Amino acid sequence: MRRGSRVARLLLAAAFAAPGAQGEERGIPLDQLKSGSAFLGQDLRALQADEFANPGMLWVERGAKLWREPAGKKSLACASCHQEAGMRVVAARYPRIDRSSGKLLNLEGRINRCRAERMNAEPLRYESDELLALTAFLARRSRGVPIEVSIEGPARAHFEAGRASYNLRRGQMNLACSHCHDANWGKRLLSETISQGHPNAYPAYRLEWQTVGSLQRRMRACLSGIRAEMLPYGAQEYLDLELYLAWRAQGLPIETPGVRR
Repeated sequence: MRRGSRVARLLLAAAFAAPGAQGEERGIPLDQLKSGSAFLGQDLRALQADEFANPGMLWVERGAKLWREPAGKKSLACASCHQEAGMRVVAARYPRIDRSSGKLLNLEGRINRCRAERMNAEPLRYESDELLALTAFLARRSRGVPIEVSIEGPARAHFEAGRASYNLRRGQMNLACSHCHDANWGKRLLSETISQGHPNAYPAYRLEWQTVGSLQRRMRACLSGIRAEMLPYGAQEYLDLELYLAWRAQGLPIETPGVRR
């Protein structure tokens, strides 16, 4: 499917959605929200909680080193401008609109924009160990902070596009995200329990990957599972969907690095 056709479908879905869907109705009430860790077995919950055994902490530690390493033509480090203490809530506020460009950025996008504009450094490739490490490090700094993103002003259009994407049937299985994560969470699918699909543990270490991966990698895995088209990392549709998922998880604490099967 061509990208123009996909965008048109999302816009039509948003335009013709039921009136209630355009407001602030939620598929899962706030008082029923559960993090993905609530659907894990005791062994994986214990592994995620153990800072020494959690394999995702290797990426956090690498991110801490990269935070202090000078990079780019200006030979600046992230720590040259930002104090770690001041980064406490950052991951819980993204995705958000970048004031200078007016674009929606996730945490990876914020890191790469800083590298390009402030450090004169090359942007890091999506799913590279370096970008995953820095993202995991920053998200770890926000561990325990409730997610709170803004969907007002210029973010509203992205939020509505993300909502439409979340509810769009797609792929050979003709399923939407909502079919699993709103209508059937808590039920069994083969050997797994379906979660509510929240983003608060990403980047996360998944046993099936044997490595840490981003939220967008998880999105692509879901799309592959329903035999739907996968877009390139960083695609606008993924960014819009990230914003919607963050709003949907409002109030859940950051748990990065999560551990998932």
